[in-house]
Amino acid sequence: MGAAPLPDTVPATMAAMRLVGHGDVDQLVYDETVPTPRPGAGEVLVKVTATAKNNTDRKAREGLYPTKDQGDVTSFAMGGSPTLTFPRIQGADVVGRVVATGDGVEASRLGERGLLDFNLYADARRDINLTPDYYGHGADGGFAEYVAVPSDQFHHVPNAELADAELAAMGMCSYQTAYHMMTAAGVTSGERVLVTGASGGVGTALIQLCRVVGAIPYALSQPDKADALIELGAEAVLDRSDMSDFEERVKTVTGGAPLDAVMDLVGGEMTDRFIDAMIFDMSARSTYPRLSIAGASGGNVSEIMWTRIYLYQVQIFGVSHGTREEAEQLMEWIRGGQLRPVLHAAFRLSDLHAAERYFVHRGSHYLGKIVIVPDAEWDEHGAPFALEGKQ
Repeated sequence: MGAAPLPDTVPATMAAMRLVGHGDVDQLVYDETVPTPRPGAGEVLVKVTATAKNNTDRKAREGLYPTKDQGDVTSFAMGGSPTLTFPRIQGADVVGRVVATGDGVEASRLGERGLLDFNLYADARRDINLTPDYYGHGADGGFAEYVAVPSDQFHHVPNAELADAELAAMGMCSYQTAYHMMTAAGVTSGERVLVTGASGGVGTALIQLCRVVGAIPYALSQPDKADALIELGAEAVLDRSDMSDFEERVKTVTGGAPLDAVMDLVGGEMTDRFIDAMIFDMSARSTYPRLSIAGASGGNVSEIMWTRIYLYQVQIFGVSHGTREEAEQLMEWIRGGQLRPVLHAAFRLSDLHAAERYFVHRGSHYLGKIVIVPDAEWDEHGAPFALEGKQ
């Protein structure tokens, strides 16, 4: 059965930012004549009001993930053939309202505001996700005026106190990654957890999620962000620019106790220091030292002595995407107000080039997420969060 026709209130074409090839921001082309997608069976058509920007958008654009015509680097799509083809509309963390439904979807969904679970799941429901792909990479995403997505992955979030741009800043690309880092490592109440890259989207999510489950987060960041991170929930902030005597500085903030786990978004030469901070007093531990890694902003290669890993029984978990169950738990916490947005600024969709440059060259004042708002929605959903005064 084909896709449902568009209602009269939805235009046949829409504005979208299309990625037309690998390279710099000139490969992002703003086009106001893109055919509006139609919802297929089990799908809803969403009028987009805000979409968070993620680092993976930049990496895909720059060619760190290949297309079908480029096989010389590792694809993000782990299930076989690469899924990034051009042109592609990026943008994973989509917020908007349902304006049309496909076959099998109740008309009662019309008008609902929701947040997308960004995953392209390989199967219906498993407690692991070994072939991760996502909207904005393997299928068109939210840097557009409309997007068609599975109805069961567009989760209703009616919270009136959350603006659409704020809700997009709580998107699953960051929050689900953060939560899966914790569930993979089995983080539990009372444990001391180091959060590296603490000022970004995943880092700020980790700090909050640690508090939700009762763990104690310690942030690695710049000193001028310490007040904001402590207000968000960090127990203490360690200066990332000075890694000398790191073990001693950890002892100072923990009262002499080792870290129970590290949630690492940095990698590089720092990784060995993080392990030091977990194993300096094994007699004080009641659990294995655990390191979850979901990023390598500090470098893609770390030098680690494997004898230290096995003798101290360090457990290492590589994390990309999580599960449906984790996404659903996060949605419950968002609806319940246990999690709050960390929104840095909003940009117009037509200004995505400027947003990309700002994201790459962001300064020490940057905290949280950038969101992209369609031009037609700017006055209501973007202007209150514009960048003015944040440069």
